[in-house]
Amino acid sequence: MTEPTDMRRLRLTIAYDGRPWLGWQSQPGGQTVQDKLSAALTTITRQSLSVEGSGRTDSGVHALAQVAHCDVPAHLRMDCHNWVRALNANLPASIRVTHCEFAAPDFHARFHAQGKIYRYRIWRPGVMNPFEVGRAWHVYGDLDIAALRRCADMLVGTHNFVRLSANRGDIPEHARRTDPEVTTRTIHRVSVTEEGDLLVFEIEGGGFLYKMVRMITGSLVHVARNRDSEAWFADLLHNPAGEKSSQCALADGLYLVRVKY
Repeated sequence: MTEPTDMRRLRLTIAYDGRPWLGWQSQPGGQTVQDKLSAALTTITRQSLSVEGSGRTDSGVHALAQVAHCDVPAHLRMDCHNWVRALNANLPASIRVTHCEFAAPDFHARFHAQGKIYRYRIWRPGVMNPFEVGRAWHVYGDLDIAALRRCADMLVGTHNFVRLSANRGDIPEHARRTDPEVTTRTIHRVSVTEEGDLLVFEIEGGGFLYKMVRMITGSLVHVARNRDSEAWFADLLHNPAGEKSSQCALADGLYLVRVKY
């Protein structure tokens, strides 16, 4: 029997607890968010279908509103409400499709994204809340919040983040160092707020490099612990020739909050 060729494109908004999964991007073994979504689509449609996300999140990183698209057979004639129900019925409880809409055939979750908002949560008391394990980074002891805020303010604008990001291995490191376009990004907004026992860092930008938010956060906390100076952080940001920061915050506290289109 010939399978129908007419397809409709879905735009999905997905929330997930990153703790059980090896990140977003498909890997051998199938223990990623993308793999589970593809498997759910295959179960529903009985066709091998792929799903494309707005970008990767690492193992242990969470999402409140990841965005993805996929093409599904038009003959199924399911409305968006039923697609949400069907997908969630076939997904693990730690992955939920929160919204679905039909999109233009050329909509692309990754290439059409105009920016993203990330949030990082830090648990401050000396005793870790067991309900925050895997959902926040436990950082206790004295922190110079004023210094942390001053460093965070430096991030707003367009900078070369080569020293505050990691090499995923897509290109040689010398290429990253000699082509600033590869590692230059624009940050639109940064906030640091104290919410009870939590210190919350939020950053909005046009795009982010591999481990960029985690390395920024780790470096900010390093300064706040008085283990290095504000001038050290400024040098990381403004002098692309030096060594990378060795401070990378845990994946636990990082959340993809929103993808902007």
